[in-house]
Amino acid sequence: MTHDLPSLAAALDHGFDTVIDVRSPAEFAEDHIPGAINLPVLDDAERARVGTIYKQVSPFEARKIGAALVFRNAAAHMAGPLADRPAAWKPLVYCWRGGQRSGAFAWMLREVGWRALAVTGGYRSYRRLVTGTLYDSTLPHRLVQLGGYTGTAKTALLPLLQRRGLQVIDLEGLARHRGSLLGALPGGQPSQKMFETELAQALVRLDPARPVIVEAESSKIGALNLPPALWEAMKAAPWIEVTAPLEARAAYLDAAYDDILSDAARLRAQLAPLRFHRGHALVDSWDALIAEGARRDLCRSLAADHYDPAYDKSMRATAPQVLARFESATLDADALDALAGRIAARLQAISI
Repeated sequence: MTHDLPSLAAALDHGFDTVIDVRSPAEFAEDHIPGAINLPVLDDAERARVGTIYKQVSPFEARKIGAALVFRNAAAHMAGPLADRPAAWKPLVYCWRGGQRSGAFAWMLREVGWRALAVTGGYRSYRRLVTGTLYDSTLPHRLVQLGGYTGTAKTALLPLLQRRGLQVIDLEGLARHRGSLLGALPGGQPSQKMFETELAQALVRLDPARPVIVEAESSKIGALNLPPALWEAMKAAPWIEVTAPLEARAAYLDAAYDDILSDAARLRAQLAPLRFHRGHALVDSWDALIAEGARRDLCRSLAADHYDPAYDKSMRATAPQVLARFESATLDADALDALAGRIAARLQAISI
């Protein structure tokens, strides 16, 4: 007994009490249906073992050994994490392609009396919905890019705009990266597939009839690529540009990048590759500022001598349509709140 996923919206609003991913922990970590819990019927080592037997011995031997492992692990889940589920509980189960792992587990759950179904085609059917949205079609959403020099607090403005009723996608938040040379965050980035799952989930929740604000980015955020449909929509989108004095931006960067600025060895290592782009003299001056603990001076130079020239070059190459420019003398909390109010009022007043 299976359950079809005809659309991405249907996959997210599935109507089941719990979605159970029975794939191995490594498969689950790479990507999974949003909200799913992981109850593997084969762990990573067991899955590798069964696969080796399938290839090197025989499919029959692999299925026999695999079945014993699957039912043993499934029984442990039923006696453990699922022991308190009520009689009316309705779970949806999936594995890689809707085959033996999810079929066996869903059968066991139904034998208990729970109304369990397995996803038709498994994770692969869900993944096709994501790739269809981000790779195989044109996004229906009307994007507006929020641009400006590094340090103009664009990321911090996004939630303030959202609170004022505007639709927003925080790409750097989804990518878990600040989108610059020094933008890596503790814990690292999600996989490309997980990033696309979270992005597709965010898009499907938005109203295509209303504009969507995204921060101006390159085609990559850290190690992650923006999917083609999104990148094409961003290239065609008009801009709202934010400006602020260099001193205000340096102060903002000093606070926003505290983690990397506080780690001198890591900071030097991150800046070292720029010797080939900005020259030894400039990077040597940065190393001296790091040694002195002159964080604000370092941020000022990074902005003026590295990030700003790159931004100017990009603007000359892309020449986006700028709907409006907004300047703020400072970038503290009160100033950003006022700036968000001005931007929201302008966007709500114009037709995009």
